[in-house]
Amino acid sequence: MGLSRRIVEVREKAKEALTKPPSIGPDVDVSRLRFESKPSEEYVTDDLAQRAPMVGIDLDGRGRGGTYIQIDHSPLLEKSMLSGVEVMSISKALEKYDWLPEYYWNALDVDTDKFTALAELKRGEGYFVRVGRGVKAELPVQACLYLRTSRLAQNVHNIVLVEEDGELHLVTGCASPRVAEGLHVGVSEFYVKSGGKLTFTMVHAWSEDVDVRPRTGVILGDNASFTSIYVNLHPVKTLQMMPKIYMNGVNSRVSLISVVTASGGSYFDIGGAAYIKGDFGKAEITSKTIAKDNGKIIARGLIVGEGRGVKGHLECRGIILTPSASITAIPQLEAKSRDVELTHEAAIGRIAEEEIYYLVARGFSEEEAVSIILRGFMDIDIKDLPPILTTQIKRTLDIVAKTI
Repeated sequence: MGLSRRIVEVREKAKEALTKPPSIGPDVDVSRLRFESKPSEEYVTDDLAQRAPMVGIDLDGRGRGGTYIQIDHSPLLEKSMLSGVEVMSISKALEKYDWLPEYYWNALDVDTDKFTALAELKRGEGYFVRVGRGVKAELPVQACLYLRTSRLAQNVHNIVLVEEDGELHLVTGCASPRVAEGLHVGVSEFYVKSGGKLTFTMVHAWSEDVDVRPRTGVILGDNASFTSIYVNLHPVKTLQMMPKIYMNGVNSRVSLISVVTASGGSYFDIGGAAYIKGDFGKAEITSKTIAKDNGKIIARGLIVGEGRGVKGHLECRGIILTPSASITAIPQLEAKSRDVELTHEAAIGRIAEEEIYYLVARGFSEEEAVSIILRGFMDIDIKDLPPILTTQIKRTLDIVAKTI
């Protein structure tokens, strides 16, 4: 199917969903937002230079194999330093490849809700990353989506393609200035073919007046693996995300890990859904959440086992620091075959006083003791993550733990 025909089809479907509310999470009144922005001519500005390191982005590209930088709707840098790895805007990719319609709105439906519809009808760019067959990207590729203009709806569509036996570590950092308000809709489609490996690390640092709606679909082939690490330790108005992973191949592997802190009046509705369709697939979904002030968190998880010999595990852990905060865990398991093993574990509570007393007795102040405990709680151990990413994640967690 040609690109023009494909776009006509998806846009017709999108038009029918422009007023369709999301199935979960709070809705957003988009009538107050603008959908056009002035082209940005600046690459590095003071606000971007300050926020980029907070979300794991090195603006000089040090230790990175490729970089994509976008402010509002303007791509500012599209660069790959690795042979066999392509990095470009989605519009350039659509112009360059006549086969791209095969991957355009295939991992998720354009009429899922009003946000996916906006991402098509009011699309303001996004990135395309492709790793060639058998290519092992030795350095991570980074992408920064920065929302600078207040009251703007930044609607992006990203496509990442890992060909057979390819490997990629992708770091996406999304942020806005502290004073900004607006909406960020990030549609991301990931395709990992047979034997491929993709690690996706996403770090957010929005302002307290930004609504965020990531919409993600992932399709895995035989012996393919997908690891997602999501970190958001800063206030946001509302954020709702529920990536859907379709494990179609035999012996596919999925690990979804999220670390979230809700402070101020932040409202997080986060989770992930893994559909294990292929035989001998394995999925793990882990969330670690901290809520304080009037922060609210809903942590969801869904694993559906359909193939033979599949395994899945859900783990939701939360700490509430103030009486006005709340955390809700909603784990769901669904077995459609007798030969499945699905489990879940959930625990929500406050910091044990004996742990604080133990550290205070050893010379720490109560504030220092709480910080140490929270830092340990947020720690995540991810196998096969490049040292540069491990260091960045740990640095982010260390900084935020001191401020909670």
